Amino acid sequence: MAAHLRVLLFITGLTGIYSMTTVSEVSVTTGASIVIPCLYDSQYINNVKALCKGYYWTYCSFKVKTNQQNSAKFSISDDKRRRIFTVTINHLTTEDTDYWCVVEIARGGYVRKYFHLAVTTGIPSLYVAQQEMTGFIGDDMTISCHYRNSGGVNWCKLGGSCVTSSSGSIHGTKVTIIRRVPGVFTVTMSGLKMESSGWYYCVKGDLQMPVHVTVTVKPTTAADSFSSLSPTPNPISGTGDGPNGTIKNGQSRASFLLKSLLIPLGLLVLIVVVALFIWCLLKRHKQTKAESSATTTADGEVTYSTVKHKRKAPRQAEEVAEYCNVGLKKKSSGQMSYPANDVDVMYSSVVTVKKKNVKRQVKAEDKDVTYSTLG
Repeated sequence: MAAHLRVLLFITGLTGIYSMTTVSEVSVTTGASIVIPCLYDSQYINNVKALCKGYYWTYCSFKVKTNQQNSAKFSISDDKRRRIFTVTINHLTTEDTDYWCVVEIARGGYVRKYFHLAVTTGIPSLYVAQQEMTGFIGDDMTISCHYRNSGGVNWCKLGGSCVTSSSGSIHGTKVTIIRRVPGVFTVTMSGLKMESSGWYYCVKGDLQMPVHVTVTVKPTTAADSFSSLSPTPNPISGTGDGPNGTIKNGQSRASFLLKSLLIPLGLLVLIVVVALFIWCLLKRHKQTKAESSATTTADGEVTYSTVKHKRKAPRQAEEVAEYCNVGLKKKSSGQMSYPANDVDVMYSSVVTVKKKNVKRQVKAEDKDVTYSTLG
């Protein structure tokens, strides 16, 4: 019994050692590029991978290896986490038909898998718009596979299972195949997961077309951040416009946009108010400085002058006229005086005083004038 078990383990080990998976027949067009994935066993993660060209393995020639530099025609990349290395062949010609995916093992051995390229100068018999597809967790992804050949339609994951009917699942991801348009069948993967990432391929008859699917976390937008911070309406009270009181996405987005506009508007108003306040302070400061530099009313020199005019006439009352002149003189240089034209201002007043009749007459002259000046 033990001997049979050892034989079984040995056979299993050989099977694991020489296991490699890739596509077998791919339709391509001249001048284009193609990426071929090669899945290998986990024990060969650190081994050298290579691409060999030729129909017969004995006579094939290595074109690129992981321990060598890539060229413009051939390039190779190794994803050790997923245990898949990919080879890219550019500028395809009618001579690019037969290749081998190769893993170098100990003692000069190789693990290899053959694939064939059906090169045509026209439209390929099976192709996709792009070999690289990106989706987000929880979303759906649709791949359109265009074909011109006959045969059954499948959607498979490299190294995994296939969906051969109109619906099925691969590693927990729902797959739907629809054939409504002639020459095209669409594959929809619903409810994407991180495990959904990897290499898949369309199958139509004997042809396969590899497609790489990358699933990532959906980036968070500003609207989503605001919605996550917003309080959730009470479903019991029925507030909001949606079912059970939830707010519709359009209104939530409009509310967010309104609030995002109010914030910069408020900042603008605050800046204008502060600027006006500073301008008023500067204006008041200038006015105060100008008033302090101005000289108040100058202490001018005042001159008082009095003129008395006496007229004596018989039987008439004696009239005495008094004249008073006041002059404001400009002060010394360096001081300002008012008015601004720096002229002397004279103020004059005349007062007439009537006296009682006097009996005495003086024989002197008719006019006696007395001048009095006070400085």
